[in-house]
Amino acid sequence: MLSTASRLAALRACAATLVGLLAVATHAQGLPPEVDAALARAKLPRDAVSVLLVDAQGQAAPRISHRASVPMNPASVMKLVTTYAALDLLGPAYTWSTPVFIDGAVRDGTLHGNLTIQGQGDPKLVLERLWLLLRRVQGLGIQTIAGDIVLDRSAFEVPPTDPSSFDGEPLRPYNAAPDALLINFKSVVMTLTPEASGTVARVQYDPPLAGVQMQATVPLLSGDCGDYRAALKADFSDPNRIRLLGGYPVSCGEKVWAVAYADPASFAARAVQGLWQDMGGKLAGSVRLGSLPKSASAPRPAFEVRSAPLAEIVRDINKFSNNVMAQQVYLTLGRVLPSPAGDADEPPLQPGSFDASRAVVQRWWKERIGTTDMPVLDNGSGLSRNERISAQALGLLLQSAYASPLMPELMASLPITGVDGTLRRVQSRASGSAHLKTGSLTDVVAIAGYVRGAAGKRWVLVTLVNHPNARAARPAIDALVEWAAKEH
Repeated sequence: MLSTASRLAALRACAATLVGLLAVATHAQGLPPEVDAALARAKLPRDAVSVLLVDAQGQAAPRISHRASVPMNPASVMKLVTTYAALDLLGPAYTWSTPVFIDGAVRDGTLHGNLTIQGQGDPKLVLERLWLLLRRVQGLGIQTIAGDIVLDRSAFEVPPTDPSSFDGEPLRPYNAAPDALLINFKSVVMTLTPEASGTVARVQYDPPLAGVQMQATVPLLSGDCGDYRAALKADFSDPNRIRLLGGYPVSCGEKVWAVAYADPASFAARAVQGLWQDMGGKLAGSVRLGSLPKSASAPRPAFEVRSAPLAEIVRDINKFSNNVMAQQVYLTLGRVLPSPAGDADEPPLQPGSFDASRAVVQRWWKERIGTTDMPVLDNGSGLSRNERISAQALGLLLQSAYASPLMPELMASLPITGVDGTLRRVQSRASGSAHLKTGSLTDVVAIAGYVRGAAGKRWVLVTLVNHPNARAARPAIDALVEWAAKEH
């Protein structure tokens, strides 16, 4: 953990000062005229918008403070709370382990027993890393498993969810639910490549899924690429079969399409078995769910696979607004951090849960930011109708981060206007001058982060829009970013 008693006291004093500065709303000007005009063109009332523009170092009252104390739905901007809390509580070098256990003897290339893979919340256990894990198993001299492959997902306690319940889009990977053994975001990646013959496109599926029929080719079509996904007329409704009833425009060249699997509960088992067999491995038993005993006599792993460090995970979360990775990090906070009454040297035995994580982040917020303007937390990703936070509270968080040693890690994780991440396609006179986390839901558009002014001064900018016509606010937000970058 990065904090010390002296640093904690300093940050508390800093937060108290910032609260006082933000309270001086009478010194802040209203919305700039060009922003007001853009809101009017978008037919958005001013009371649907919350804006804060304040010095990142907290040395002056806000330049703009418009409804900054009103709690609003921040959409994916809430990921700033989760990622900064994780960087501060776990440290940027924190990694997740996925241990592998062998129960039985290995003779003549055969494991006479079970192989157990224990998920502990790795947010990015993608296909390549699963392949490396299974390659390590083969490196132990195992080509055949006479027993079962057991998948232990008990590190997280997540209630069952319907991937279509949030927005009716069950096949969108962003709706994947968190999982202690989250493999490839529970998604199948299809790579479509036209053959030189000019008649069909080959379809490669990763990972290969055991027991699923996967169509190997699709006819080629003439004409513009256009909406190639619609042209494919894909049918993913049957978990045992993926069908492509249409064709693929040859003008598209090679395309990659990731789709959430229709039966997410069975995805990990199908992916492990499918890849193991694809690598030449044999399995006499089955792939099934199970758990290791949680006791002092628990077996030691044969080996473990470590994740990328948290600082790299946070960049993926914020640059590309990855919901399930954010929830994995959020659940990890509740799993690995002891309660105040617990033993700091021993992680808790209970699985990570949203309730436990909520308590950890609320406790951290009180210590780091203050006891006022507490955010309303749900799953930590912003993919929620219930989460709430004010622009003022987000401003305090960003100012606290700017004053901390973690500032480079957090700022480097934010999309840069006109350069990368979710802001790559934004065309603005402020391109390259702002690091901003974006958020978008039905009826919600938001940004929060840092803008560098023309004279080199760094500003914290937060804008939250909650309105049925929120998506029309983007020109107004762009105008606000440009105004802040001019540093009047």
